[in-house]
Amino acid sequence: MLTPVIAGVDGSAESLAAAEWAAREAERRGCGLRLVHAWERGPRPVRGASAGAVHRHLARRVLRQVEDRVRAVHPGTRLDDEQTEGPAGAVLLHAAEQADLLVLGCRGLSGFTGFLVGSVALDVVARATRPVVLVRAGEEAADEHLPAADGSPSTRTGYRDVVLGVDTADPCDEVIGFAFEEARLRRARLRAVHARQTGAALGRALEETDADALRSLTDVVGTWREKYPDVEVLTTVATGRAQSVLVRAASGASLLVVGHRLTERPVGPLTGPVTHAVVHHVDCPVAVVPHV
Repeated sequence: MLTPVIAGVDGSAESLAAAEWAAREAERRGCGLRLVHAWERGPRPVRGASAGAVHRHLARRVLRQVEDRVRAVHPGTRLDDEQTEGPAGAVLLHAAEQADLLVLGCRGLSGFTGFLVGSVALDVVARATRPVVLVRAGEEAADEHLPAADGSPSTRTGYRDVVLGVDTADPCDEVIGFAFEEARLRRARLRAVHARQTGAALGRALEETDADALRSLTDVVGTWREKYPDVEVLTTVATGRAQSVLVRAASGASLLVVGHRLTERPVGPLTGPVTHAVVHHVDCPVAVVPHV
């Protein structure tokens, strides 16, 4: 049985957008959707009722609201839910281990929907051993698709590009494979992008030319082209910092895919500068794929 797509929800507009995106992804994958809500006991008991009972009631109400929203727009989605007492970050990380994909909302002001440094969402991205997709508030199904002939939003047109950030000096099969599969599921074009920096920035005596960089990028994705012959691939090399290059490349995309190396840093797991920049500044959903 296929593992479900999991969406973390808290009833906010951000988590509703994430749940709907996750439902569309579940349909693309032919699997179910699980909604996960975490709650923690407050510092004070609730008069006339146990704190646990009150929190469970509130959690059930949140989940019911999200379920009703998802079923209204995706009636065929196989849907279940889970409410768990505990810190949101720990609950979501545990949930991610049970799925191939975890989906979270972003641009919230608190909880796991926030994106300030040190927020639960960034901590989940930094620690998760499964891919995490971050979805903006207001993201709609039509945003994934090309506009209609008259320029209006549509869900009947083809999907916009899936954009993949590639470091040709350290390519990662998990990240590249994820991007190719997402492009296949959408029948979308995959745009593989490499940011070429100057020799001075890299500490190299000889600077890589655009032709060298494009050749390396073509070689990296070449094997995957053979595995996914139906996926159209466009390779692009741009000069500049990877953060800036990917933010520009993701404009108008249906999904941006970047990698995140799982390393323990002196102050604990952190997202790298590229991941940190794109999750703050890219308008489309961002998939962060962990690797070692």
